[in-house]
Amino acid sequence: MRDEQSWEIIHGDALRIIPTLQAASFDALITDPPYASGGRTQSERNKSTQLKYSSMGAKAPPAFEGDNKDQRSWTRWAAEWLAEARRVCKPGAPCCVFIDWRQLPALSDAMQWSGWIWRGVAVWDKGNSRPQKGRFRQQAEYIVWGSNGDMPITRPVPCLPGVFKYGNTQNRIHLTEKPLQLMREVVKIAEPGGRILDPFAGAATTVLAAVLEGYGAVGIETSDEYARLGRARLERELGCNV
Repeated sequence: MRDEQSWEIIHGDALRIIPTLQAASFDALITDPPYASGGRTQSERNKSTQLKYSSMGAKAPPAFEGDNKDQRSWTRWAAEWLAEARRVCKPGAPCCVFIDWRQLPALSDAMQWSGWIWRGVAVWDKGNSRPQKGRFRQQAEYIVWGSNGDMPITRPVPCLPGVFKYGNTQNRIHLTEKPLQLMREVVKIAEPGGRILDPFAGAATTVLAAVLEGYGAVGIETSDEYARLGRARLERELGCNV
């Protein structure tokens, strides 16, 4: 991380970049990876994310990679980067990973296989979704969370809610962008002044939220376009606070 600022966006594949980072150098892992769950069949999953997650056509935000794996491949992949991320996190560091209902069981498996202690699931209530008669609305996504070994309850952090209620982000620059205020709440699971790792930075919302809440943060982004968009967003919104 550069000395003159509290954040960095690294362009590259998380599985190649994380092994180059210093062991036990992060205080939390907070990330929103590709879910690879859009579509009922493999052919539907193989479609561009612009088609799967947006109806805006040519006006949609750029597509992103890594969203076309089947569940077995996705689980193996998740276990690999979660294991690498655990190595670079300090003992006791919390881990928070966003997911939807389809991949929730796979993520809880991957988290445990990679050595994290799985501690529970929090809910992001988006408040709206497509209504379907006779069915429950799919208006929630989830945060599977755990820790790198023991996580004492004496840590100097607030009591966090189990349900976060924030509507979807308007005017997104990423197809699956999370609300900034949601992420400002989630990052508070890290100890004050700590350093947060986000291996799937996307629109850099988690990195921005971390810096706004007084943390340092490193984001990794495989897409050159999103890496540039994320850096530009941070420079624009943080200004002299970088």
